[in-house]
Amino acid sequence: MLMTILVNAIRMGVIFLFGCVGEIFIEKVGHLNLGIPGIMCIGATGGAVAVAKFGAYVSEPILVILAILFTVLFSAAAGMLYSFLTVTLQANQNVTGLTLTTFGVGFMKFFSKRVYDQDLFVSVSHSFQNLFGIPDDHPNALARIFLSHGILVYLALLIAIVSAWFLKKTRSGLYLRSIGESPATADAVGINVTLYKYFFITLGSAIAGLGGLYYIMDRSSGTQVAEAAIDSFGWMAVALVIASMWKPLYALIGSFIFGGLSILDATLTTISMSQQKIFAIFPYLLTVIVLIATSVLNSKENQPPAHLGMPYFREER
Repeated sequence: MLMTILVNAIRMGVIFLFGCVGEIFIEKVGHLNLGIPGIMCIGATGGAVAVAKFGAYVSEPILVILAILFTVLFSAAAGMLYSFLTVTLQANQNVTGLTLTTFGVGFMKFFSKRVYDQDLFVSVSHSFQNLFGIPDDHPNALARIFLSHGILVYLALLIAIVSAWFLKKTRSGLYLRSIGESPATADAVGINVTLYKYFFITLGSAIAGLGGLYYIMDRSSGTQVAEAAIDSFGWMAVALVIASMWKPLYALIGSFIFGGLSILDATLTTISMSQQKIFAIFPYLLTVIVLIATSVLNSKENQPPAHLGMPYFREER
């Protein structure tokens, strides 16, 4: 049972990981995007459109690439819209994000119903799953834990690791973090604040959108699109940003913890239904504990960006 929980925790956690890493980029540049759940839904719709339109005409490896590309394009477009509203027009970030989430959920339900073909999607989903062909009942435990997953799982791990390196070790990562702390100071030393905000909000949105594609084509094996509860995973991904203290490598670990807690209620069938439901609140409880701990410790590197959620008016510099 423990092995099953570990494997399923990784698979479930990838949904949170995509959304969390994407939101980390957005928050590091000083914007709080509560539209991540909607962006994940829009990304899922983009992948669904690609599968529906090209599924009967191209080979499976090409179709996987097209689905990822369409997901990135759709979710990046949503990120550009959010950027235009909150960076150029200086709209309220919270209101804009919540509106984008509402729009994204409706967008997915409306368009997915018009492109969804269950037989096609279930057939295509096998191309996203089990990249190395290791079955779930493989006798080697390490092979099951590390080699029994689909291509999007490994892509999520790669993105998290590269993101951690980028934010910590590169000059552009330093500029990005400086904008989140003090955009006026960054602007004064010649950093193009508006360009950085647009680019990394769009990039973060594109990464988050892949979580929606993963849910419909890997986690649900192509059986859910319009009725998929992707937005609920998006909200937990936003909570994970806080629990991971805005660090992609912590998000990597935290996503698997969140994933494990999310599947415990379905795994522990020997306990009562009311006891199973208790596990659903554990990710949020963990987030609250981390918030309290970081506030008490008051360590600067574990705090959110100083300018998070606040608009930047260049004229006031």
